[in-house]
Amino acid sequence: MPFFDSLIERARAKPQTIVLAEGEDRRIIEAARRVTDDGIARCVLVGDSDEIGRVAAAAEIELGDITIEMPAASQYLQSYIDELYRLRKHKGMTRAEAEQQALDPLAFADLMLRANHADGSIAGARYTTGDRVRSALQIVGVLPTFRSVSSFMLMLFEAGHHRPHRAMIFADCGLIIDPDPEQLADIAVAAALSAQQLLDDEPRVAMLSFSTDGSASHPHVDKVREATRIARRHMPMGVRVEGEVQLDAAIVPAVAAKKIEKSQLDGSANVLIFPDLDAGNIGYKLAQRFGDAHVIGPVLQGLNRPANDLSRGCSVDDVYYLITLTAVQSLG
Repeated sequence: MPFFDSLIERARAKPQTIVLAEGEDRRIIEAARRVTDDGIARCVLVGDSDEIGRVAAAAEIELGDITIEMPAASQYLQSYIDELYRLRKHKGMTRAEAEQQALDPLAFADLMLRANHADGSIAGARYTTGDRVRSALQIVGVLPTFRSVSSFMLMLFEAGHHRPHRAMIFADCGLIIDPDPEQLADIAVAAALSAQQLLDDEPRVAMLSFSTDGSASHPHVDKVREATRIARRHMPMGVRVEGEVQLDAAIVPAVAAKKIEKSQLDGSANVLIFPDLDAGNIGYKLAQRFGDAHVIGPVLQGLNRPANDLSRGCSVDDVYYLITLTAVQSLG
């Protein structure tokens, strides 16, 4: 994957520390070994050191220079308990509850990130998405400029039949079911920032709908139009936004020329914002299954620091890709 190779080179130029909450999982251990050997990042495995050693030995994986953090024995535990209690006491958390939660590998990993003992955090091979996102919200926190956390898919169109080869951002395909106009605008702005971090091109944002430039009238269309107006006010300087727009007019120059009188993008969008989770989830899976796109994600966006989610069905490759992407995110 040529595009992903460029991400690997960026990560290698300044290796970051990525903490993995499910350090006892063989997939996590194997991916951490590969990432370390490839010079992409420094990995920290959270879990019971004896169990991590046993799993690694059974898989004939040499842990070597990979750091292991066992929460109960960590030099950081007391300070993490203090910080967690400070963060959550206004929500009714007792000190005893903070002491218990800080021992949980997921909370411990996110507390490492909050304390700047790591640059990025990954979980989800065993934890549910709900657990992972909840921990990120409570411990890592949301950027002040956003109302909520959303997600994106990094879509790589690099198969032989793809013309041109390109990388795109699809959002939100994993979290917010039915965003209101303000949330949809947040998703668009966050996705534009994600594109600035990851793509080798300027973000060009399309707010997708079944209507293009006033061709239909419906409350669903009104939502996208309003979200477009809000997004334009908050976009990074120079980022262009098209909306409301149908998919073909967003990505095919000839169609854009026919359907949009004064196009912002001329059919060149590389960031696609779906109006709801139904459309986003279906859209990325159509591109993946019928179009042979390579998909990395969902990747969380809108957080203070990179804290990402794996699927419980993830492969070693999936973990490897997400560690790399998280390392690049943490470069800022």
